[in-house]
Amino acid sequence: MPEHSATTQLSSPDATCALAQAMAPLLHAGDVLLLSGGVGAGKTHFARCVIQALLPAPEDVPSPTYTLVQTYPGKTADIWHADLYRLNDPFELIELGLTEAFSDAICLVEWPDRLADMAPEDALWLEFAPGKTDDQRLLHLRWSAAHWSERVKGLCHD
Repeated sequence: MPEHSATTQLSSPDATCALAQAMAPLLHAGDVLLLSGGVGAGKTHFARCVIQALLPAPEDVPSPTYTLVQTYPGKTADIWHADLYRLNDPFELIELGLTEAFSDAICLVEWPDRLADMAPEDALWLEFAPGKTDDQRLLHLRWSAAHWSERVKGLCHD
């Protein structure tokens, strides 16, 4: 269970994207971001902004809602974007190759509750919640792996 946390208020979709773009260069192969929150909470928007910041050239980043997984060749590592909302069985993750990607790609996973006990222990959890206005979001980050502490420092405030 994650032992460390940080929270920040995101004032707009642009602020959400700015945080994602600031976090992107801090990510390495084997990093897993688990994005949770309700429908429309900002998970896909955040993931798109991270992915676009990691791509060598701009390209369209569609939601993987129907494909479950989209992969991209990043500048330093492959990028896997998974949306597990429609996942029927956690063992499909193995068939998709996602569990293997956890060790050698940068992975962004929406609806991580569907991972059950397959969620990596050293993942960074990002929980998106509604803010005071329609555009605002409250972002709560949780982690147990020490390497996230230094990377998250400066991105958020408690």
